[in-house]
Amino acid sequence: MSRPHLALVLLVIFFGIAFGLRTWQHLRATGSTGFHGLSGRPGSLEWIGGALFVVGVVLSLLAGVAEALGWIAPLWSPPPWALALGVVLTLIGIASTYGAQVSMGSAWRIGVNADERTQLVTGGAFRWVRNPIFSCMLVTGLGLALLLPNSLSLAGLAALAIAVEIQVRAVEEPHLLRVHGQRYRDYASRVGRFVPGLGLLRG
Repeated sequence: MSRPHLALVLLVIFFGIAFGLRTWQHLRATGSTGFHGLSGRPGSLEWIGGALFVVGVVLSLLAGVAEALGWIAPLWSPPPWALALGVVLTLIGIASTYGAQVSMGSAWRIGVNADERTQLVTGGAFRWVRNPIFSCMLVTGLGLALLLPNSLSLAGLAALAIAVEIQVRAVEEPHLLRVHGQRYRDYASRVGRFVPGLGLLRG
């Protein structure tokens, strides 16, 4: 199997588990898909964050398809160690993303509904970081970029990273502070945003 085809297979597995399987499980358990769509009005910072997330997903798929069909060339030829690391990081990212989603239980959502109140999840993967799903998705994206070092994959990874920053800082954290108040502030003061110990909420 060629490198682009391997990356595409792993990407399809990731999307199938993170979005397909998890959505189906959530729908069976709660009667809701958990999808809330883009937050904010078109053009707002919240909306831009959601749109960039979609762009990142589309670019990651295009990166594999375009390179497999010979439409674009890799920016460099990855050595064997980079390919092995890319596969390992991608598999770890896929498994840990799903594990973090499961940690949320019935509180799992994609997007934010300002009028909805869900429980504050602080157990499981959320003991170590406040946004483990996003952290693990970025690990997956990094692994795929090592397998597909082309302009589209790198642009997709950049779009995903920016989208995650906007979503967390401009949408989710303000929402959680409104809903859970001091309880979330205390939690965020001791648990890192994406990496343990980093991005603590001060004041």
